[in-house]
Amino acid sequence: MDIKIEKVLKEEPNYRLVRTILSVITIGILVWSSSVMDFSNTSSKGIEIIKSIIGGLLSPDFSLLGNFAKGGLWYLVFETICIAFVGTLIGALISLPLAFLSSHNIVPRVIAEIFKLLILLIRTIPAIVYGLMFIRVTGPGPFAGVMTMTFISIGMLTKLFQETIANIDTSILEAFESLGIGRWGKIRFGIFPQLFASFLSTIIYRFDMNIRDATTLGLVGAGGIGAPLIFAINSYRWNEVGIILLSLMILVLIVELLSTRLRKRLSYGY
Repeated sequence: MDIKIEKVLKEEPNYRLVRTILSVITIGILVWSSSVMDFSNTSSKGIEIIKSIIGGLLSPDFSLLGNFAKGGLWYLVFETICIAFVGTLIGALISLPLAFLSSHNIVPRVIAEIFKLLILLIRTIPAIVYGLMFIRVTGPGPFAGVMTMTFISIGMLTKLFQETIANIDTSILEAFESLGIGRWGKIRFGIFPQLFASFLSTIIYRFDMNIRDATTLGLVGAGGIGAPLIFAINSYRWNEVGIILLSLMILVLIVELLSTRLRKRLSYGY
């Protein structure tokens, strides 16, 4: 036994040179990247500013929790949820046919490649860029946020839907075809039952992500709670920043718990 183990160890490929080269390249990239860091504009009062920020975050202004009026904290949190939900829903509805059109096991390969390229172009544009573009078109407000959520959801959902479609069991479709069932029947009874749970789980996961993205989009005026957050930061009202961040953390935690439980139930049935 010892002889066999020794033989296997001797025959194992030696990756020492490859690891050394990769380590040197990584260190070189880190050194080169650090050269662009400029500390010359660092404030001499940086420690005091950091202390004031931490102090404000640790002592949030809880009086804002009692503001239920339009434009108040709870209204803006609810608006953020609505922006994420509507954007996710519209994005999912658009992504569904795009996913089928980009699946070469459903449509001819040429058509699938064209739609894959379209989805790739949509995914390459960052969310903040979509937000700035739609603000110019529709003006600042929740509608720009919904449109942005829709487009960034299309990019991710279509890709994940398409990967799920590519892994479906085609033997069921062949059985339906032998029974004389048409294309719509095969899609309705052979494809959708295989995809429903996975699709719904993916949509819930995207909604979870959109909650966070909707907050970021508020920073550029696309509605939600991001706008008062950036105003409070620019005005150095760290107590307000603290309560806004606290409300966001609670919101994200609740959505995370609910989405995890739903996706677990869809995947494993419990």
